[in-house]
Amino acid sequence: MIDINFKTYSDAGGGDPDATSKTLRAYHKFLWSKPLPNGLNFQLRDDVPKTYLHSHSELGEFALGSDAITHSYRNQKKKEKIIKQIPNQANELFELGSTIGAYIIFPNKQIGRKPTINQERGINAFIDDRFDLTLECIRRFYLGEKSPLFDTLKRYATFFNLFLDFKGYVDFFLLNDLLNNNLTIKFYLQFDDFKSKPSFKNTRDYMLYKEGVTEFVHARSQRMLDFCNKG
Repeated sequence: MIDINFKTYSDAGGGDPDATSKTLRAYHKFLWSKPLPNGLNFQLRDDVPKTYLHSHSELGEFALGSDAITHSYRNQKKKEKIIKQIPNQANELFELGSTIGAYIIFPNKQIGRKPTINQERGINAFIDDRFDLTLECIRRFYLGEKSPLFDTLKRYATFFNLFLDFKGYVDFFLLNDLLNNNLTIKFYLQFDDFKSKPSFKNTRDYMLYKEGVTEFVHARSQRMLDFCNKG
């Protein structure tokens, strides 16, 4: 079983929970070691040297790392003026973003010395570490459509092929609550088709963003509990 309220920083020893929280790694291993949409088993190991999680089978070999899929932006310089007006709200979102419902795994081995998915979605100004925008890029990737992350995702096509299609990917990682019934994204803020860089114009924008993130993480956490209970 998992504790959906466990704060990953509590056993990270002051480091980045994605790298140093033993509980977070154990949760990832437990949640994502399961049958793929094609029926074959995706088994993760945590005993391969210098590798966070590892999978090696007839499906291929994958080195995987943890990635936080929420961002409070409480320490981001360019949003400092807004965050200073609502520090408690940002702190609340940071706390929620430190629970298992706010994490996922991606391939974390660089290819051709180019950024990984985790790295690129953090530095790409059209994504700004937002997972709703990341998931839209993944949706488009499965359709063969361009996006700010298309080239990065393409480098890891063998990983995304494991899930057959976008629905398979969403179902596997329990991301359903960030989608509408027609498999389109429930964007946290108004979406302009990647024509402009995402930002918060004011505290109202931040609160709308926080509301969307909070709703998603709570719903996904419940899906994780349901998965555990069924298993």
